[in-house]
Amino acid sequence: MRVLFGMILGAALTLGVAFISDNWTPGPATTTGSASATLEHRPMVNWDVIGHNFRAARERAHEAWSRLSQKVSS
Repeated sequence: MRVLFGMILGAALTLGVAFISDNWTPGPATTTGSASATLEHRPMVNWDVIGHNFRAARERAHEAWSRLSQKVSS
């Protein structure tokens, strides 16, 4: 039980940190001086792909639950 809880907590923390890093980090920062350079912030995660995969998994789980509940009720 502890291992399962640790895996779930680890995944949640990883996603949370990636989300915070991608959404709350300010835009491009510039440095001044003799060698001016622009630092570009690139997202760590493609959230569109994550959203699509999550919706697909949720739909599959819903379909599996529907099939299971129909088998139990028949």
